[in-house]
Amino acid sequence: MDILRFATAGSVDDGKSTLIGRLLFDSKAIFEDQLEAVERTSRDRGTEYTDLSLLTDGLRAEREQGITIDVAYRYFATPKRKFIIADTPGHIQYTRNMVTGASTADLAIILIDARKGVLEQSRRHAFLTTLLRVPHLVLAVNKMDLVDYAEERFEEIREEFTSFASKLNAADLTFIPISALHGDNVVSRSENMPWYQGSSLLHHLENVHIASDRNLVDVRFPVQYVIRPHNATSQELHDYRGYAGQVAGGVLKPGDEVTHLPSGLSTRISAIDTFDGPVEEAFPPMSVTLRLEDDIDISRGDLICRPNNQPTAAQEIEAMVCWMADTTKLQPRSKLVIKHTTRTARALVRDLQYRLDVNTLHRDESATALGLNEIGRVSLRVTQPLFVDDYARNRLTGGFILIDEATNGTVGAGMIVDAR
Repeated sequence: MDILRFATAGSVDDGKSTLIGRLLFDSKAIFEDQLEAVERTSRDRGTEYTDLSLLTDGLRAEREQGITIDVAYRYFATPKRKFIIADTPGHIQYTRNMVTGASTADLAIILIDARKGVLEQSRRHAFLTTLLRVPHLVLAVNKMDLVDYAEERFEEIREEFTSFASKLNAADLTFIPISALHGDNVVSRSENMPWYQGSSLLHHLENVHIASDRNLVDVRFPVQYVIRPHNATSQELHDYRGYAGQVAGGVLKPGDEVTHLPSGLSTRISAIDTFDGPVEEAFPPMSVTLRLEDDIDISRGDLICRPNNQPTAAQEIEAMVCWMADTTKLQPRSKLVIKHTTRTARALVRDLQYRLDVNTLHRDESATALGLNEIGRVSLRVTQPLFVDDYARNRLTGGFILIDEATNGTVGAGMIVDAR
């Protein structure tokens, strides 16, 4: 059974917590005692209905108390698929949190209040999800019950958002009219909107095709760990040498010819091991151990690929960077540590080309620094070659994080646009 990771984003009071609560409740993914607690709190508050937003609002209360929760994760499953929900804060001051939650998502749900329509925040959420190359985007027009389930209102919002999305790189865009409060079109189709012929939100989540979203063309295997059992009792185990890591691209099979970077030496795969035993093929996002026919000096941070399909070995990198530090700024001549796949190096910020206004998409070329939650195009010089692809081609080999050497804290996240 495959896993769909999806992020939710919306402005305050768009009904995000209620939607997640409704998905958990209607898909029978909550325990009876949780439901009883929610029903009891709803009664105590004097509401006439069970307030499903309380299932996730505990996290929001923690946030309001000043406890930083980057992204709240929720898990549930149906007979068709497992789901991981990344509940991302919508406010502009949490841009970095949304970047964190959406960076690994297969799909993003952007909530829009049917009464308010497409807000500046909605545009910002859409821009960030397309910047992070989230393959599938769902615009859930919520609170349709408050506009009398009017088809005209839904179509107005669809047209407005579609014209804005044409400026973005939105590959797959789906619009669903819902009422999270009453459950219309969330898990089952709504009788209140006979004019809507599409699927319910959960049906869409269960059936959206994600297998081909991952890059299955370019073989990329960053080596995370070299396995040598030093205390092995048998000769076979004593001679064992395996290279463990997560497949970042392509399909690997025993017998395939592969090349090791940075040495450029070629060999063949003799076997692919997993926790459950050997397998005949490995593909993203599987974590496996490769055994090779020849002994090559391979260590953490190296990369295994195909002889005729290699990433760029780059020390000059152009990237879109989201700055995540509140105590320092990113500016030219800044020295940082860059972590790309399993490889770590030092980096110098050579130039800040422009800062991007995420609300208007305006490029400010006069900017001299990036502050907290700001995004801009940056040129970096790296001390040793990184084996990279453009982020648009592979999110794993095209993404990196920046680390402050003094504090060891993550201060930025980057998406590679160009490298040489």
